[in-house]
Amino acid sequence: MLRPTHIQGVSLKQLSDQFGSPLYVYDGEKIEAQVQALQQAFASVPLRIKYATKALSTLAILQLIREAGAGIDTVSIGEIHVGLMAGHEAKDIMYTPSGVAFKEIEEAVALGVMVNIDSLSLLEKFGKKYGSSVPACLRINPHILAGGNLKISVGHKESKFGISIAQLPQILALVEQYQIPIVGLHVHTGSDIYDAEVFLESGKVLFDAAMHFPKLRFLDFGGGFKVAYREGELATDIQKVGKIVGTAFQEFCARYGRPLEFWIEPGKYLVSEAGYFLTTVNVVKESSSLHFLGVDSGLNHLIRPMMYEAYHEIYNLSNTAGPKATYTVVGYICETDTFGAQRELHEVKEGDVLAIKNAGAYGFTMASNYNMRLRPAEVLIWKGKAQLIRKRETFEDLIANQIPLPS
Repeated sequence: MLRPTHIQGVSLKQLSDQFGSPLYVYDGEKIEAQVQALQQAFASVPLRIKYATKALSTLAILQLIREAGAGIDTVSIGEIHVGLMAGHEAKDIMYTPSGVAFKEIEEAVALGVMVNIDSLSLLEKFGKKYGSSVPACLRINPHILAGGNLKISVGHKESKFGISIAQLPQILALVEQYQIPIVGLHVHTGSDIYDAEVFLESGKVLFDAAMHFPKLRFLDFGGGFKVAYREGELATDIQKVGKIVGTAFQEFCARYGRPLEFWIEPGKYLVSEAGYFLTTVNVVKESSSLHFLGVDSGLNHLIRPMMYEAYHEIYNLSNTAGPKATYTVVGYICETDTFGAQRELHEVKEGDVLAIKNAGAYGFTMASNYNMRLRPAEVLIWKGKAQLIRKRETFEDLIANQIPLPS
């Protein structure tokens, strides 16, 4: 796999020098290219892309996503507001909460976004409050186990997400009782799915359920497209998915009697490969059996390796040639926070800058202030120029909302 030292002609090492370390860096042209790849793959259907904001919710990124021609899928009121700030119109925003207080639903409705209902309890409350006055979408749990890790498999029958497809009779009864205008059905089986047949299988569940709802405007197939994290690793063949699922969707629309919109919700697929996390080596430490590289970051900035056992490629920006050695890259948090074990890198010295790939998705958005550490800055490279899109936190930011005991 490529180990770039420059993005759009901009030196990553110089960005670390200029903006400090650690640092998140995003390639805007890569994000745009991923949007275009989806548009091309699903050209046979009336496609609407709803970017999964939780992957990377920085304001400038959401602006770029909008300019590339995509709407957004949100999971919180905060994400809705930042989406509106980024210029997304309310009609282009999907809100897919899980277990939230009904006041959040009321706020989302007041903002004018599409609410995606994922429980019978919420459906009944929604019906009692709004009756036939507010259209909604239903999130269906298809009872399909798929995804690269159980923590990101969300469509199986023991998952908290969605209304079980087995509860379709109860859904229909509530919809009839309150005359709720259901205009969309949604399904999302998980993340890191590369098999086109999984998307087709969940699509069939949607198609069958859709025949019970005569006023639909769209079907939402969720996201979960897999990207490659290491050389030779399988990734979703998006062209194949587009062809297979697109054909099945067209056949369904013929059976349904009219064309519907085809929605998808890519998150990681759009931003993962665009992101690089730069971190500086503080300590080269030898133990009896290992060479450790202690860096100026930890699970507080990139938790995926620790939370999901996710693999992220790591390489030395400061030394790109010459002899190699095997190192275990670890963080500065007072927990075991290993970014990568037993990695072969060009010889590393203290002060060298390492690049960690695939850091665009669930890097900053899952970052924390654990151990009273500050969150890094973010930089976007767009049209050959580097732009600071989030300032590095300060200690004053960290304690701004704390209230000491009176003296």
